Amino acid sequence: MTENTGKSPEQLDRLRRRAAFLRELEEAKALRDRIAPRRARVRQIRAAMRRATYHH
Repeated sequence: MTENTGKSPEQLDRLRRRAAFLRELEEAKALRDRIAPRRARVRQIRAAMRRATYHH
């Protein structure tokens, strides 16, 4: 685990809850992609098109 350099217990608890939330969010996205592969593919293609057409 990372070093807790001067973080209060409240901050550490918030970071732990945030990490757990992000893990669960990734699991939910993976599950959604497994049960709806066509939608997942369409979403990936659209995201790639947005990246390809974005200009700085």
